Amino acid sequence: MRLKHIMTVIFIAVFFNSSAQITGIVTSQNNNPVEGVSVSVGDSIMVNTNSNGAFSFSSEIELPVTVMLQHPDFYAERITISETGKKYILKRIKETEQLEPVILASKFQKESGVLVPTSRISSEAIETYSPVDLVNAINETPGVYIQQGAINTNRITIRGVGSRTLYGTNKIRAYFNGIPITNGVGETAIDSYDANDIQNIEIIKGPKATQYGTNLGGTLLLNSNELLKNGTEVSNTVTAGSYGLFKNTLSASVKEDNLSIHFNYDHLQKDGYRDNSRYNRNSYFLHTDYQFNDKYSVSFLVNHLNNNAQIPSSLRLTDFTEDPSQAAFTWDASKGYEDNRQTVTGLSFSSKFSETFSNNTSVYYTYLDHYEPRPFNILDEITNGYGARTVFAKSFSFNERQASVSFGGEWYQDEYRWKTIENLYEENNNQGSLEGNLLSNNKEIRKQLNAFATTILPLTATLEAEIGVNVNKTTYDYTDAFNIGSDNTSADRDFELIVAPNLNILYTASPNTSFYGNISSGFNYPSLEETLTPDGIINPDIGPETGWNYEVGTDLYLFNRNLHLQSSAYLLSISNLLVAERVGNDQFIGRNAGKTHHRGFEFQADYRFNVASVFEVKPFFNAEFNFHKFLDFVDEADDFSGNDLTGVPDKKITAGVRVYHNSGIGISSNFRHIGSQPITDSNSLYSDSYNLLNIQAEYKKAIADAFHIRLSAGINNVTNSMYASSILINASGFGGSEPRYYYPGLPRNYYSSLQIQYSF
Repeated sequence: MRLKHIMTVIFIAVFFNSSAQITGIVTSQNNNPVEGVSVSVGDSIMVNTNSNGAFSFSSEIELPVTVMLQHPDFYAERITISETGKKYILKRIKETEQLEPVILASKFQKESGVLVPTSRISSEAIETYSPVDLVNAINETPGVYIQQGAINTNRITIRGVGSRTLYGTNKIRAYFNGIPITNGVGETAIDSYDANDIQNIEIIKGPKATQYGTNLGGTLLLNSNELLKNGTEVSNTVTAGSYGLFKNTLSASVKEDNLSIHFNYDHLQKDGYRDNSRYNRNSYFLHTDYQFNDKYSVSFLVNHLNNNAQIPSSLRLTDFTEDPSQAAFTWDASKGYEDNRQTVTGLSFSSKFSETFSNNTSVYYTYLDHYEPRPFNILDEITNGYGARTVFAKSFSFNERQASVSFGGEWYQDEYRWKTIENLYEENNNQGSLEGNLLSNNKEIRKQLNAFATTILPLTATLEAEIGVNVNKTTYDYTDAFNIGSDNTSADRDFELIVAPNLNILYTASPNTSFYGNISSGFNYPSLEETLTPDGIINPDIGPETGWNYEVGTDLYLFNRNLHLQSSAYLLSISNLLVAERVGNDQFIGRNAGKTHHRGFEFQADYRFNVASVFEVKPFFNAEFNFHKFLDFVDEADDFSGNDLTGVPDKKITAGVRVYHNSGIGISSNFRHIGSQPITDSNSLYSDSYNLLNIQAEYKKAIADAFHIRLSAGINNVTNSMYASSILINASGFGGSEPRYYYPGLPRNYYSSLQIQYSF
């Protein structure tokens, strides 16, 4: 009660002793938001616009106030702001009257370039959640659902694609600062990247991004923080919370004319809510960029991670209901865990050949050393991957308007070595896992080549078309280095060439109203494990999933662009569905089992308005409604045709509000409803729907011109709901035991953070 009274006094004092909040939005002449515009009052830069073109800053100066808007690609504008929330248009610097400046190929390092709207998650949205991971922020996006068994156990599904993956994420592609972070069989570990250092995430749902491999699920583009103006910035963020949570992030950035350097170190540790669930991670990130002149630049990045994470695994219904904090019995007895050393590094070179033609070329290397003792065996694996990516971009005149074409290719190869070892934990005096005899020793070389081309053509003043194609060739070369003679199972798998076309149409009825449509083709290759029988023999009949995506939608801005509405309806028709049937511990048999229809409707709305010139209020509402079905699915004697697709909730609704006072105090809350989802292909068992409520309060303060602090504290799962944060579909019980379907979600938990930032 004393704390409540203190907070009330603070808010009253702030309300009556506050300065004005000045806000606005900066766009280009074609109504696109312009990021990185500096907003200056006199000689002082007050703020830079964010990815939505928006700016907001506090000032003791009464309105009207004159500010300068500056961006290197636009003519500077001196404007007078007489009221908040207005839109300001900058005119792009033109080399000729006919053509805009070149669409730089290097932009594909940061964004997809897809003509139709995509989903973006800003650092502002990420900051309203716990900095432990990115899951909650990404889960705001309609059409995207992440199930999280633990920090290191995530399964991302986009419009139902990937729901049948039992552990981890595949069937999407992901890039970090333009460098691929998806391995040779389509697996992505999102937990390898620090939420404190993510500037934004772009999500392309479905195979619309021709330049990025046209996976059926879609593409994630993650970008790290960087300075937008000359100077130096150093910050340190410390977070502590429930269940032994401790996180420390140190970040330093320097930008001076042609050189920029950004470094981030992060340490995260947690005891965990469940038995056998301790987690410890250290990650290091470095990104540098040097501009030789106005034509050539080079950038380099390296991200290194080492972590050790215990594995509590999934629970039976009885254990989940009675004591969700326990670990699965055998995983607890063997003290199962995973230990990783992971590195991603890339070198990129950008060239501007002329005012209308440019190129960006990257070479990269990835390394993963993974060691995982499990109750049934010990997995020891090393992956070395390397590749190159090049993109050319050219702008030209078409129908007396600006058009563009981009084309290039991406080649990736990794060498995956793994062996399994007998686990003698039952003979180790309760000390956990102990290596025994070697059980298998294997090597796989996985090669992928993507070639792509896309052109955007202005058909009329209001109608644009994007036409693209992606061509993919994939091969697997598997070597059995354990068995000899007739028992040896070495084999190659050379998949047929796949051609995936793409068509986007965008109709801009007005600067604030647009309608769009998409028809695109995509594919997902099976993992090597899915191509093998339980005896380790290559099954030549297993092929890739293929499908077509059909989508229509609208994008609306109302009330001086303060209200943004976006809606879409889609049908994703997938043939040759890959099904992995579990036939034993870590043993699966894969097959192309049938056809699915993924149908859904997505809607999102966000609004911003000011109250009494001191409060900025940002409510949002996102919803998805899914109607995913097995269209044709026969499993031996069982016919599942017409059943709901396993592992996908029928609906997801997220709503919240973020309130900021110009003194620096802010409160955020978000509510999420997850509908029920089928756990088995027969639809005989469904998970329960559940609701989650999270809240966070923050305080930002400039102690001096160079020093800023940010205090934040939050409560996750305010109502202490009991729920399964991840479901293991079609689990089997062995020896008469119940199947272990459920990963318990965290009960009510707390965290607080302190960030100190120094800029000069």
